[in-house]
Formats: sequence, C-alpha cells, structure tokens
Amino acid sequence: MTDWRIVVMGVSGCGKSSVGLALAEALGARFIDGDDLHPEANKGKMAAGIPLNDDDRWPWLDSVAAALADGNTVVACSALKRVYRERIGSGAPATRFVHLHGSRELLAQRMGARLNHFMPVSLLDSQLNTLELLAPSEPGHTYNIALPVGKLVAEALADLRL
Repeated sequence: MTDWRIVVMGVSGCGKSSVGLALAEALGARFIDGDDLHPEANKGKMAAGIPLNDDDRWPWLDSVAAALADGNTVVACSALKRVYRERIGSGAPATRFVHLHGSRELLAQRMGARLNHFMPVSLLDSQLNTLELLAPSEPGHTYNIALPVGKLVAEALADLRL
C-alpha cells in the first residue's frame, strides 16, 4: 500500500467530493470532505453569500494538512490559491493535487442542481476570480470536469501511479 496524500481541488461544483470519494475507494485510502473541516463560522459566512478571506482560511487549511499528514488520505478541498496549496504541503509533505476544472456554465449548472448545500451559486464568480490554476511546477495534474467521474478517476490514477 502506498501512503497517499491527495487533495482533489477546484471551485465549488467541480465534483471534488464525487471524484475524491471514488479516487479514495480505488486507492484504498480514507476520504475526507474538506467542507466538514470548516469551522461553523466559515460555513455561516458562505451560506450568507459572504466570501471567505485568508484569515478565515488559514485554520481550515491547517486542518486539511493535519488530516493529510496521517497518510493514506484523499481530501476534497478547494485549495484555490498556490499559497493555500503550499500551506497544505508544508503541513503534509508529499501531497499531490488533482485539479478539477471546467467552464463557468457547467459549474453553475452543477451548483444549481445541488440540494441543501451551504455554498450558493452567487459565490461561484468569487471563487473563479480567486482561483490560481495548478502550475506545471506544482505536484499534480488538471482534469476536465466535463468527463464522467470514472474517466476522471482513471486518468488521475494513471498520473498518480507514474
């Protein structure tokens, strides 16, 4: 068994939880939805349509890193900025990123179809404006969310096992 530390990242609605869960199952790793690691204050802000700021995010990112540091873990976490990914990596070395990315239209459609989720579609543009695409120098790959979950997972598995 390999000691996986993987963040499935991207803006809300990209499929982080679905892909992350399927990837964890394929790897025999545990799955954690990063949303569950947010403090209630963060969830309340987002539910009210208020974007989080960096001060809101630092403790959450540290919780994500702590969960990954235990090893053999896949976490669904937006990780929108490179500095956020670096923060996670500093607390959980050897973390790799699976960046799910797609069109604004597809993301908005997916977000609008979700029931009882604290993240409103109104925050999508804020997330897209904050997003710094995964750079070639970062440990990971970017995948097109228009693909079916099974295909995304197969591509990620192939890249992770290189």
